[in-house]
Amino acid sequence: MKANRIAVIDRDLCNPKSCGLYLCQRVCPVNRKDEDCITVSEIDRKPLIDESLCIGCGICVKKCPRNAIEVVNLPEKLEETPIHRYGKNLFSLFRLPIPKTQAVVGLIGPNGVGKTTVLNILSGSLRPNTGVFETEIPWQEIIERFKGTELQDYMGTLAKEKIKTGYKPQHVDLIPKKWSGKVKDLLEEAKGDKDVVSRLKMEEMFDKDIENLSGGELQLLAIAATIMKDCDFYFFDEPSSYLDVEQRLRVAKEIRKLCEKAVVMVVEHDLAVADYLADYTHILYGKPGVFGIVSKPYGVRIGINTYLEGYIREENMRFRPEPIFFSRRARASDKDKLFLQFSGFEKAFESFSLETEPGNLYKGEIIGILGPNAIGKTTFIKMLVGILKPDKGEPLKELKLSYKPQRVVLKKEEENMKVEDYLKERSEKISDTESKRILRFLGVERLLERLVGSLSGGELQSVFIASSLLEEHDLILMDEPSAFLDVEQRLRVAKLIREHAEGKEIPCFVVDHDLQFIDAIADRVILFEGEPGVKGKANPICTIGDGINQFLKSLDITYRRDPNTGRPRANKPGSQKDIEQKNKRQYYYME
Repeated sequence: MKANRIAVIDRDLCNPKSCGLYLCQRVCPVNRKDEDCITVSEIDRKPLIDESLCIGCGICVKKCPRNAIEVVNLPEKLEETPIHRYGKNLFSLFRLPIPKTQAVVGLIGPNGVGKTTVLNILSGSLRPNTGVFETEIPWQEIIERFKGTELQDYMGTLAKEKIKTGYKPQHVDLIPKKWSGKVKDLLEEAKGDKDVVSRLKMEEMFDKDIENLSGGELQLLAIAATIMKDCDFYFFDEPSSYLDVEQRLRVAKEIRKLCEKAVVMVVEHDLAVADYLADYTHILYGKPGVFGIVSKPYGVRIGINTYLEGYIREENMRFRPEPIFFSRRARASDKDKLFLQFSGFEKAFESFSLETEPGNLYKGEIIGILGPNAIGKTTFIKMLVGILKPDKGEPLKELKLSYKPQRVVLKKEEENMKVEDYLKERSEKISDTESKRILRFLGVERLLERLVGSLSGGELQSVFIASSLLEEHDLILMDEPSAFLDVEQRLRVAKLIREHAEGKEIPCFVVDHDLQFIDAIADRVILFEGEPGVKGKANPICTIGDGINQFLKSLDITYRRDPNTGRPRANKPGSQKDIEQKNKRQYYYME
């Protein structure tokens, strides 16, 4: 029977002792009328909520001291039971995306609404239970539910356990914890197309130890290892994170080749890459951690624009209060109060050298840093911070610096810390009004009782960003803050950092490969050019429009604007729009 609402209890967070034993039960209006809306499980001695008796008052949600309870009303138009529910008062998924051959299917939506559940079901590692978790549902009954749909035959194949799956995980930073040795040793174990290494231009990392790889190198390693498997179903979770723009499009071409022989699904939060990569798109929406709904398939352009609009017309379903629109013109910087002048740097390593220009930095200004991987962007930041000593030039002195590193990696001793304790080690002020606002805005407030080591990539990134904003600082340096964040999180982070920088007149450097993120956050940009892994040169600071245009020109790539949303879309090489923009020398800001 269809439920009107869903109640979810995070059983890891719930601790009855912390509230004087079952506070939720004591304050529940239904329980106080002698009905058993909230009972106690005989298995783990934690609360259970009867959703058929729950009136959705939200008192238990507000009173729980550990933020362990969510009660959400389901959309009225959702006239169906879940495809899968993990258990009583646990996450529910409604509907499934449709696997297709000869096409790449994209999944877009916020983190925490069921993309991993989709993967587990379609790969055959999780049998859907149609919301009945007390007993195992026979496969024939599951297949019957999909009778007459495109999923019927696929579910029949799953029942026979004949699906070979290739999975590229989201959090590639964890790879060195699971594998050791050299890159070539790991890839030589694969039996598939070895030429993918050269097509992805990975030769220079072939003899490196896995533990010494950068974020971009780890991403390429994970993608190549997945592509080289002989599979029926490929699933790529955020393949663009840590990759530069050229690498993203190169990887997209390789993933597209797989759909000629197998089912390919991709989760991607860089909308320009998702647009370039996918043929069809399913929108996932709902309440993160509580329930997720999969939309019908759309052509990729219509699907992305529908997601940005936040309204599915065919279902009369609004899942976001306001549409998302992107600026159609580059921002002109209005910052004019000089904060400091920084020197140029020179640094020579055994096989790489970097030279950067001096520049002025203004109060409240955000400088975006653009360029390919292995060109020296992170080296520049480390020299500014003083982590790395330059051969020539002076690091910033007598300033309190806050630095968010590129990779979201924890030390072993940090993994078993609570998020609250992790943040307190970095800042004494996490309870004042401003700090609470930052934590709430980033979604970290609900994570305070969780162990840092249990967080997803997106959650961990949010904690790292919060930590850098909460630390005392005169200057912020952020390296790839958009990695692992979904589209809405990226826009919220851009807004938060801008408000923080402008409100406190604190300058900020931001390195990122998502051009829309740089466009949303930066006042001016520094463009790095040269030969990756050999020599890098940082050009003088320039306007956003000139910087991104010059950057894309160096890659021979053009982006156009979607007429409805203003979002950037990569042109196919040699297309009419690509040729037109190149003739006008407008590689990004084409009206």
